[in-house]
Amino acid sequence: MRTPSYTGVVDAARQIAPAIVRTPLIEHPALNDAIGGRVLMKAETFQVAGAFKFRGAYNRISRLTEDERQRGVVAFSSGNHAQGVAAAAKMAGTHAIIVMPSDSPKVKVEGVRSFGGEVRFYDRWTESREAIGAAIAEERGSILVPPFDDPYIIEGQGTCALELLDDADTPIDQLLCGASGGGLMAGINLVMAERSPQTAVYVVEPEAFDDTRRSLEAGERTAHPQGKPSICDALMAPIPGELTFPINRRLAGALAVSDAEVAEAMRFAFRHLKLVIEPGGAVSLAALLSGKIDAKDKTTAIILSGGNVDPEQFAEIINGRFQSA
Repeated sequence: MRTPSYTGVVDAARQIAPAIVRTPLIEHPALNDAIGGRVLMKAETFQVAGAFKFRGAYNRISRLTEDERQRGVVAFSSGNHAQGVAAAAKMAGTHAIIVMPSDSPKVKVEGVRSFGGEVRFYDRWTESREAIGAAIAEERGSILVPPFDDPYIIEGQGTCALELLDDADTPIDQLLCGASGGGLMAGINLVMAERSPQTAVYVVEPEAFDDTRRSLEAGERTAHPQGKPSICDALMAPIPGELTFPINRRLAGALAVSDAEVAEAMRFAFRHLKLVIEPGGAVSLAALLSGKIDAKDKTTAIILSGGNVDPEQFAEIINGRFQSA
């Protein structure tokens, strides 16, 4: 498997341009005032299927040969990659089977099905999604589209950073982004290393799912211990990817946020910014608002990576009824 590259990100931008939404870079005085600096928000909540994942999925699936399209694709995901793959498969005229945790948010399951994807559920605590996906691919001859450990996926996600730098009217002092397996983070790091090496890039993770932080400290891929679930369902991968972690070793640091801090960030986004953000998509905003990083008198870019949240959960959070586990 080839190594992902900045050149590949530039090529991905050309490949996916006809299909994606070029999402806005938003600045709001209420957030700037709360932080004491400038905050530029890349709103991937407006992307096709409601999250950045469509970028990588389309970059991979749009390159299938005619024979591969006939055989279909299979993916495993808690929801956003699932929807991105289903949407990209529909555009490419191929069938998608998605292996999803049985506790996936309903809105994400419904999203997959709305794009014509076939859902296979599994238990995230007792079964291996990788093994299930591989078995389906072997049985049907389908093409496996992994959520992060694929050069085309990583490079597709990196197009988010290309747009951010092109649209920013000032140099970026620091950038915050959430990570699960690290595909988006790796794509961003490829771009920043080439285009803005002075920008300090930080990963933000849920407290109990800090595998990137542990890996950075250990100098090698390290899993987090299995613990209580998080409301950040999109950020619960057990270990960084084999392709993503070597790229992400250039990170300036790792931050962790609690579910309560994420919920407060979602409330702030809704009440003051008029944005709907899912828990996993709000971790960077949560890190800023909770003071996990100094942003005073700096220009900070954050990625609002997704907006696929169940209405019931969102209502509980916005109305202050959410109780962290």
